[in-house]
Amino acid sequence: MTHYKNNIDEAATLINSEGSAWNAINPESVARMRLQNRFKTGLDIAKYTAKIMREDMDNYDKDSSQYTQSLGCWHGFIAQQKMISIKKHLLTTKRRYLYLSGWMVAALRSEFGPLPDQSMHEKTSVAALIKELYTFLRQADARELGSLFRELDSAKESDKAAIQHKIENFETHVVPIIADIDAGFGNEEATYLMAKQMIEAGACCIQLENQVSDVKQCGHQDGKVTVPHVEFLAKINAVRYAFLELGIDDGVIVARTDSLGAGLTQKIAVTKEAGDLGDLYNSFLEVEAIDAAKLENGDVVFKQGGKLVKPARLPNGLFKFRAGTGEERCVLDCITSLQNGADLLWIETEKPHVSQIGAMVNEIRKVVPNAKLVYNNSPSFNWTLNFRQQVFDAMQKAGQDVSAYDRPQLMSVDYDGTELAIQADEKIRTFQSDSAREAGIFHHLITLPTYHTAALSTDNLAKEYFGDQGMLGYVANVQRKEIRQGIACVKHQNMAGSDMGDAHKEYFSGDQALKASGKDNTMNQF
Repeated sequence: MTHYKNNIDEAATLINSEGSAWNAINPESVARMRLQNRFKTGLDIAKYTAKIMREDMDNYDKDSSQYTQSLGCWHGFIAQQKMISIKKHLLTTKRRYLYLSGWMVAALRSEFGPLPDQSMHEKTSVAALIKELYTFLRQADARELGSLFRELDSAKESDKAAIQHKIENFETHVVPIIADIDAGFGNEEATYLMAKQMIEAGACCIQLENQVSDVKQCGHQDGKVTVPHVEFLAKINAVRYAFLELGIDDGVIVARTDSLGAGLTQKIAVTKEAGDLGDLYNSFLEVEAIDAAKLENGDVVFKQGGKLVKPARLPNGLFKFRAGTGEERCVLDCITSLQNGADLLWIETEKPHVSQIGAMVNEIRKVVPNAKLVYNNSPSFNWTLNFRQQVFDAMQKAGQDVSAYDRPQLMSVDYDGTELAIQADEKIRTFQSDSAREAGIFHHLITLPTYHTAALSTDNLAKEYFGDQGMLGYVANVQRKEIRQGIACVKHQNMAGSDMGDAHKEYFSGDQALKASGKDNTMNQF
């Protein structure tokens, strides 16, 4: 109990120094409130979590089984319940993070209402959500510690040591967050200002993508347009400056490339000599050699490989990349980002395929040996169909009989009990560990899981409650399961802070405190 007692002693010394005026202040109550409020600011959180994330990255470099995971959260309550559940079932929060998805901010947190993932939502809504997430996680800390303090007060003397041990070794619900800043919401100054706001709210890790900010698209949709490397690197610099200005010297930057699915660019890169970065970017453009005498009004031309060439240009002014260059562009994007300040990579792919991802990572690691990925285990993928087709293709390649299967229809429930489906499900189950080992994936996240779980659970409740099940639709499928599974928020008054409020009233008012947790509180039924 050294830490707890030290806090009490420090508070007692301060109170005594004020004389009789502070006689009503209990030093143990002060110590408890201080322990329940470990993180005073978002910068405290960012410093604490950046250190954790850097240690996790180092551990992964030594042992790829030590990969990390997260789920996307669109509300503080969702993040809170996730971390409470992790502590309950897995006993530790180690290597489990939060992810803040720009998609979910746009779809669920904009004052405009639901929006597509095109950076049309308010810039400040991202930092506001980061602050909200950590507010709920800090409250989870205070709630659990408050419960331990009540146990300590009512315990027999012989039981106090065990409770005191739990208090001394309490593990916080506050964990690293990977926060999506989209394409920076404007120029590099806009990116810097927004990054500062996100870091001040608690973000230790910011994810930035190489799309054009004013025509940004979801990574899993068509119409993506990338920027020349020099523009993306300027924004990486802007984020790093924001971290350093605020004293988060080990802040983490994730550089995301959408080049695999982006067939367009807004600009022809500036190049000063053959083989420089601009020239490499332009080398992927779809061009045709042209005679200067045949130029037409408005044609754009440049010199490439000693020839005058005209890039393929769409009516909207955008330029096309050659088909089939996506993976090569991704590799160049990743190497360039890591060589210029990024810490982790994100390659947005069109399907979850370990071999495809691993092939790109192997190319990157020829130049940057410790390259590591953050990977989106996206709900935009049809995981069942993708993996069943991968198994089908492997079986066919191995000469096995696949005549019982219709490849385009493998999603059908008719195949659920087949050997092919069982193999596919096993590959899905081990996808994260397999790709951490074979494809350099340090962090696995699912961007929108709680969006889908909220919709699914609400659909089931509405179907039964408003149908013939009536109240049983709620009791049997929600409350009864909450009680039996030990879901914390079944005691929703406690979850909302009622017991903490009672403790504070007792600190402030003593015996005069009017508390809510008396015998007539219906939460006593649980």
